[in-house]
Amino acid sequence: MKPKIEDCGLGIQKITPILHHDERGFLGEIFRQDWDEFLPKFSPKQVLISQSEPGIIRAWHRHIRNQIDLILVRKGILKICVYDGDKNSKSFGQLVEIISNADKPELIKIPGNLWHGTKNIGNETSEIIYLINNLYDYKDPDEERLEWNDPSIVDPKTQKPFNWNVGAEQ
Repeated sequence: MKPKIEDCGLGIQKITPILHHDERGFLGEIFRQDWDEFLPKFSPKQVLISQSEPGIIRAWHRHIRNQIDLILVRKGILKICVYDGDKNSKSFGQLVEIISNADKPELIKIPGNLWHGTKNIGNETSEIIYLINNLYDYKDPDEERLEWNDPSIVDPKTQKPFNWNVGAEQ
C-alpha cells in the first residue's frame, strides 16, 4: 500500500507508512523501490543509524552531489530543520521545521542541497535511521558544514539568527 505523502515545502516530504496492526504490534513499509512518484530514481546506497542525547543539536550541513536523505525517527522526539541558503534560489531564506517522533513512524525526505539538522527535544536518547542515495566518500566527503548557531541561518519569522530553542517544540 502506498504511504500518505505530505508536502512540507522546499521539496521536503513527510512520508507516513500505512501500518497494519494486530495483537502482536504492527507492520509497515518504510521504503519500496517502486515508489517512483515521490521517490523518483531513489536507490539507497547506504543506511545509517545515529543517536543523540536530550538537547543535542546536530546542525548544520548540506550536500552538493545530489544526495537525498530519508530520515526515520526510531526512538525519541526530534526537531528537524531545513533551510534554503542558496541566494540564487527562488526559495532563498525559507525554513521548514518538522517535529517527528517514534510514536508515529514517518520518513522525512530532505533534498541534500539544503542546509539541515536536528535537535533532540525529548527527555530520552533519540535514534534515527536514515537512508541515503550516495555512498559516503571518506576521502572526499560530500558535505559542507556550519556551526549549529551560525548567524547566516536566519529565521524568516523573526529575521534573526535561527534559535533551536524556540518554535515548533512539542
